[in-house]
Amino acid sequence: MTVGQARAWERSWPELGKHVAELPSGPLDATSWFGREAPVLLEIGSGMGETTSQLAQAAPELNYLAIDVYEPGLAQLILRAEAMELANLRMLRGDAVVLLTEHIAAGSLSAVRIFFPDPWPKKKHHKRRLVQPEFISLIAERLAPGGTVHLATDWAEYADQMLEVLSGEPLLRNRFDGWAPRPDWRPVTKFEARAREEGRISRDLIFERVND
Repeated sequence: MTVGQARAWERSWPELGKHVAELPSGPLDATSWFGREAPVLLEIGSGMGETTSQLAQAAPELNYLAIDVYEPGLAQLILRAEAMELANLRMLRGDAVVLLTEHIAAGSLSAVRIFFPDPWPKKKHHKRRLVQPEFISLIAERLAPGGTVHLATDWAEYADQMLEVLSGEPLLRNRFDGWAPRPDWRPVTKFEARAREEGRISRDLIFERVND
């Protein structure tokens, strides 16, 4: 971490952040943590937090949860949250699978976002990709009816895999015929900007939870 990030971590992590491995057993009490009852959105992989902070600021009606494993990135997100005076953002450090499996109640999320996850482009590494049938099934179970899962990637082959996996989950249905239009509200990340420069097209997918 930089000096500024380390200071922000020391100053605000106890209030704004939690380690997944240190959470008490059972569902996360988001209402108490945020100090209010509101729909809970989970963003998986917040990176350095530039997009996350803008999205949280744009949706003050949501309790915005961001999870990542990268401590300096979360510290940078704390700095952004402080500068923007965000009251609706909380952070988790750790494994999203553990969080969803052990600490998120079924039907409790209004939305899940995964923007530009690591594409693991080499074929031998594809099994490391986050978007797999078991993971999407887990997400679908945690969504409330009508809740959405929104994915974005600039890797065409990964986009095709995402579409196949999401389409194969019986609890989800595509809100669009194939790819979703790129939402105006989703900021252009540095990864997306680089992809454009390199001639790669970003794809969005938005699926919603159906009633059982």
